Amino acid sequence: MPAGNPLPHTLGELRSSHYANLAHRSIKDEMRTNLIALLKTGATIFPGIVGYEDTVVPQIVNAVLSKQNFILLGLRGQAKSRILRALTALLDERTPYIAGCEIRDNPFHPLCRRCRELVRERGDATAIAYMTREERYVEKLATPDVTVADLIGDIDPIKAARGGENLASELTMHYGLLPRANRGIFAINELPDLAGKIQVALFNIMQEGDVQIKGYPVRLELDVALVFSANPEDYTARGKIVTPLKDRMGSEIRTHYPETLEEGIAITAQEAWEKRDARIEIPSYMREIVEQIAFSAREDKKVDKRSGVSQRLPIATMELVISNAERRALVNHEEVIVPRVSDLYAAMPGITGKLELEYEGELKGADTVVKDLIATAVRKMYDKHFGEIDTEQIEMWFNLGGTVKLEDSLSADAALAELSGIQGLMDKLAALGLKLSDHSPLLVGGAEFLLEGMVAHRKLSRNEERGFAAQEKPARKQETHKMEIEYDEWERSRKSRRGYN
Repeated sequence: MPAGNPLPHTLGELRSSHYANLAHRSIKDEMRTNLIALLKTGATIFPGIVGYEDTVVPQIVNAVLSKQNFILLGLRGQAKSRILRALTALLDERTPYIAGCEIRDNPFHPLCRRCRELVRERGDATAIAYMTREERYVEKLATPDVTVADLIGDIDPIKAARGGENLASELTMHYGLLPRANRGIFAINELPDLAGKIQVALFNIMQEGDVQIKGYPVRLELDVALVFSANPEDYTARGKIVTPLKDRMGSEIRTHYPETLEEGIAITAQEAWEKRDARIEIPSYMREIVEQIAFSAREDKKVDKRSGVSQRLPIATMELVISNAERRALVNHEEVIVPRVSDLYAAMPGITGKLELEYEGELKGADTVVKDLIATAVRKMYDKHFGEIDTEQIEMWFNLGGTVKLEDSLSADAALAELSGIQGLMDKLAALGLKLSDHSPLLVGGAEFLLEGMVAHRKLSRNEERGFAAQEKPARKQETHKMEIEYDEWERSRKSRRGYN
């Protein structure tokens, strides 16, 4: 507020201000009015929410314009909680209430007995306080142990004793989260985890506006916008949304994962912590590979699709990839940090913990599944950037006995010296927009990507020590496998004969 127009601090001053015109406006009317203003100006409704512009956001807009309570249904890591918290942008900057009120009563229409008596006693001298947008948002993570007292309230015998009140009096109530969210937004995450009787208490508030605490009926016509989030019920086996509560929700809005690689890359770049003390250059192909891991995991039969693959997976992976590259740069006193494909294997702890595996995946092991996902992502991005490139000269160099070892701690200059000896390798990096005059970390990263792609296509082989070599010929592999089987049979036979001696 400008200095010439200070905020009213008494009920009398409030009556003479513009707030008097808003006396009868509900929270849902307020959200609708502010949303209409945003739509008219063409402003972004939910800044930072990527990929929902044509799907989820229009449905939320319709629900708010219809003054409905709604629920967001979707798998983990689909920005459900973030969207609910962003609803505060549809609230006024400041909202007056009777100072000291636990449920932040409307000064013109107080609900609680304490505020009604205060207004009768002091009249226009009643003190007024203000709450910000953020203070009008109350969030609760649903768990099976949540009680009616947590959400609605309970009788406070200490308050009754101190005030000399009868336990049946409203003045002895200790209000729960829902009444304290009066004139604001009340969000419940993972709604199916709430016990059935708690959900019944919620829809009673939504429909009737009355509360029963310890058998005492209390009429509280709360002014609350109720919003919920949940995983689809076929996955949330721990509980379900009771039908009467679901029936009283205006809209059921389904969220989803990024539909394109570009959307996923934009989200990861926005959310991942990439700003470090040193100079960081993340090649575009590394961003694509990291995001493709999540896309490949969502399609992989060994990963549980009912659980989903959170968008937090590529975010955490990118942070770990950068950190491994940062560690290497610090050890080698390099000024520029450039992540390489090999850094993905150091980031595996950020991937394995975010995947729920099917039975087949459990048999193979999480590490094996993740390595397969990384190889799949590298292969797809290799096809995109090097699909038209002839690598026969590189393969020939390895087939003639050439090998190269790129240890994780190897400096960029030392790695470049190793890679420069591979005939035809550095010339192929033009497909990535790289020039021989570029600094060594970028060239090494691009060259390693090309070699990893050839490994993924079985044109080369690589061991666990990061040593690249020629791909073993199929005939030779079959002969070696046959010899191993024959040796195993001879060894078993020899041990069996020795047992009879």
